Amino acid sequence: MKTLVVGGSGFIGAHLIRQLRARGEHVVGLSRLLPSAAQLQWMGDPAWRAGSFLDQDVLARELRGVQTCYHLASSTVPRTSNLDPIADVQVNLCGTINLLTAAAAANVKKVVFASSGGTVYGRPTDVPIAETSCRNPINSYGIVKVAIEQYCEMFRQNGQLDFSIVRLSNPYGPLQRPEGAQGVVAVFLHRIMNNLPVEVWGDGSAIRDYIYIDDAIAGLLAAAAFVGDDPIFNIGSGVGLSILEIVAFIEQTCGRKANIKFLPAGKLDIPTNILSVAKAKRLLGFGPSITILDGLARTAAHLSSAT
Repeated sequence: MKTLVVGGSGFIGAHLIRQLRARGEHVVGLSRLLPSAAQLQWMGDPAWRAGSFLDQDVLARELRGVQTCYHLASSTVPRTSNLDPIADVQVNLCGTINLLTAAAAANVKKVVFASSGGTVYGRPTDVPIAETSCRNPINSYGIVKVAIEQYCEMFRQNGQLDFSIVRLSNPYGPLQRPEGAQGVVAVFLHRIMNNLPVEVWGDGSAIRDYIYIDDAIAGLLAAAAFVGDDPIFNIGSGVGLSILEIVAFIEQTCGRKANIKFLPAGKLDIPTNILSVAKAKRLLGFGPSITILDGLARTAAHLSSAT
């Protein structure tokens, strides 16, 4: 069975490809840039293609014979997406429409789209947040994710394509870039381990749902196998932790205190986001198994070995 992972060179994609390869699937990764030799070896040396989901010829070629396509690609992150919403739409929304159109033409059996449980709901009225909660995103990243979800449904209603949507919380774990623009856990771990100051936006009370990457991948794989109506699932830990609680857990993991530098809160920061995973437990048999302390220990060990 051939599987295509679009955006496979990213943090989530690398872990997904590693798991798919372990299951014996024929996996092809597609991204704008080729991963390093070390990354490819870690993923199990999958076949790889350099190309953009904006290129219809690339998509037509690489989707030929594909049974399942995982769509993980994004050129923006939530905090910076509002700086150029036109580019966000042109690349991520238009690119996804290209992908869905090409997948339908190639008779792909299932597209699995990684949406964002952290941004599509906006400021929630009820916590934990269920899939039926109102989607009211307040940044371009979340708005585009909602639009992509709607286009997936349009293709299904037209009988062109089947899909599953996974609204991920905040995944963390090995391979997440500690110098990246997102990924609080990796950034904080790296800085505390190296006695560097940690920048906290606001007073540190913002609550988020953090999920270890192995659990996130289990959710993606379960959603890909789902057959039925309403194929939209929150995948998270179902547990909320404040930024300061994350810092405290990292201090416990590293055995050293953090040097915290508080910065003004962002105007669009959301106080609380915790996902309900009841639907995923009921229909997918999904349940996170890695505790925050276990996940932090694994991530710290990988960071230490990589330095």
